[in-house]
Amino acid sequence: MQYKTVVAAVLATGVIGCGVAPGKPGEQAAERTSYLDRANMDTTVKPGDDFFLYVNGTWVKNTPIPGDKTRWGSFDELRDKTNKSVHTLLEEVAKEQAAAGTPQFNVGAFYKSGMDTAAIDKAGATVLQKQLDAIKAIATPGQLLDVIIENGKTGLATVLPSYIGPDDKNVTQNILQFTQGGLGLPSKDYYTDKDAGAEKNREAYKAYIKRILSLGGTDTATAGRDALAIFALEEKLAAASLYPKEMRDPQKMYNKFSLEDFSKQTPGISWKDVFAKMGVNGQDTLLVTVPQYYKTLSGLLTSVPADTWKAYLTYKLLSDMAPYLGKDFDAAHFDFYDKTLSGQKEQKPRWERVMQIINNAVGEQLGKLYVDRYFKPEAKQKMMELVQNLQDAFNNRIRNLDWMSDATKQKAEAKLASFMKKIGYPDKWRDYSGLEITPDNYAQNVLNAAAFEYKRELAKLGKPVDRSEWGMTPNTVNAYYNPAFNEIVFPAAILQFPFFDFGADDAVNYGGIGAVIGHEMTHGFDDQGAQYAADGNLKNWWTPEDEKKFKVKTKMVEDQFNKYTVLDSVHVNGSLTLGENIADLGGITIAYDAFKKTKQGQGNELIDGFTPDQRFFLSWAQIWRGKATPERAKQLIKIDPHSPAEWRANGPLTNFEPWYKAFNVKEGDKMYKPESERAKIW
Repeated sequence: MQYKTVVAAVLATGVIGCGVAPGKPGEQAAERTSYLDRANMDTTVKPGDDFFLYVNGTWVKNTPIPGDKTRWGSFDELRDKTNKSVHTLLEEVAKEQAAAGTPQFNVGAFYKSGMDTAAIDKAGATVLQKQLDAIKAIATPGQLLDVIIENGKTGLATVLPSYIGPDDKNVTQNILQFTQGGLGLPSKDYYTDKDAGAEKNREAYKAYIKRILSLGGTDTATAGRDALAIFALEEKLAAASLYPKEMRDPQKMYNKFSLEDFSKQTPGISWKDVFAKMGVNGQDTLLVTVPQYYKTLSGLLTSVPADTWKAYLTYKLLSDMAPYLGKDFDAAHFDFYDKTLSGQKEQKPRWERVMQIINNAVGEQLGKLYVDRYFKPEAKQKMMELVQNLQDAFNNRIRNLDWMSDATKQKAEAKLASFMKKIGYPDKWRDYSGLEITPDNYAQNVLNAAAFEYKRELAKLGKPVDRSEWGMTPNTVNAYYNPAFNEIVFPAAILQFPFFDFGADDAVNYGGIGAVIGHEMTHGFDDQGAQYAADGNLKNWWTPEDEKKFKVKTKMVEDQFNKYTVLDSVHVNGSLTLGENIADLGGITIAYDAFKKTKQGQGNELIDGFTPDQRFFLSWAQIWRGKATPERAKQLIKIDPHSPAEWRANGPLTNFEPWYKAFNVKEGDKMYKPESERAKIW
């Protein structure tokens, strides 16, 4: 089981954005009387030609992406603001003399260790000596597998990536699940694409492997040869892997085996022995997302020379830990992953990088400090009201669908009614007892946190699933839907402007946080979520005819987004982004219906020259304000299930009649779609 979130890159999930700011609710109302910034608009653009640019065009033209970022927009601005609030907390607790094990101590000590660059540079890779020695001593396939398993306990250099979570077809029980992995590039596409840019990235990656090995003490000539062999090994792993879009089908990803049966399919791996060495007892089944990957890996463990495996594990170990091993390793990691692959010009501030690691290592302790300082109870109450209003609006839409039978409607309404709602922060904070954090050894703290998380996860086996757990920390600017728990989750940091503000009118709040709420609700009914029943289990609750109609409707959304382009040449991947696009379309639809139940929504009072409906849609487009470096934009097309910012704003609107009416969009306008070409699902 791999604890990847500490030792690997920090990745955002969920809606990609959406927080209460420092200070009291409504404190900044005097500064934002309209809550919609007209200075960002480009009114030379017709709303019906490009609504994203109409709302955000001047901002797009005049706002550079900060040098330490690869993309910038509403979400990123709010994250930056929230991070600075957290930075204040970090500086304060680092100076406290707190009792060991308390949130103040663990967060403060971790922060001090991460900011002590002199000690980090002096230590270099010495903290990994035990693991490096174990790799050097490998002489048999059995020893090779032993080292892979042992490293996996801290999420390092493993080709057996795993996690513990609910069994999709029996969600009250946890099960050990294995997925594909072992690649140093972001996805399979990077190994298979034939264009010049892809080849350039592959050559840069080989140079990076050589650089990391050289920093680890391998002589230059050997490092060069090993880099080629390592890349060839990763190409074989990539060939057996699936593309991101292929991993979106939960039925296809559900492959349950007994240890004995799967061992027969992977003769180079005894899964009974693997479980024993992982410390897994009393379990005789496993879930495997990509069986072909493990069938291939089984052969590679014996067919690939031991020296190649040793070089690979050495490289992966050093690369995974590079950000924590001193300036030379850190610079190498940044130069390739951030600068070359993503177009980032400069490193993020040291404090911000350390903060991200702390958030992944002891995130609920950091989150508790954030909530105690910045989150107001009235924000949670207001959010509960908004969620209920959106839920009522969604239920009404389901009842009035003209394409769905009553039998399926009843199941859909039951699922919606059973949504678990988590807002702000957990009712029960995670217990970090036993985790050792010191103020003077950053890399060891990272390893200790990963090992602690491994043991914490392992303890879940054989026990009922704990539905009170959170998958995000309170200071995360994001939100998510979890199909196994049938829950929608909104961390505290999502409740900030421009998504939510106590002082804003309903149009702004419903077009912002309301659309985000609707987005997460719709995930329960997108092409993936619709395969899960009200109890969270992966089982079909649709009539055959309704399921067929649903697939026709979702195919229309997929086809629409396949036609949208990024950077004038690269197309949106309509298949990879389908679930998010369905959720965006549902989000704005449900939020609008809920807004129309409010006093403002039923009136026609102008604010700053705009009608209530116009302000709703302006708020919608404002939250998707954003831009990315060309390198990052191309990368996201391959790996991100979300569409680019401009298409998250514009795509759903082309299907939504109230937007046409609000801005008098007519045939001949560039965004106009005839009624027959508009996608309507929920």
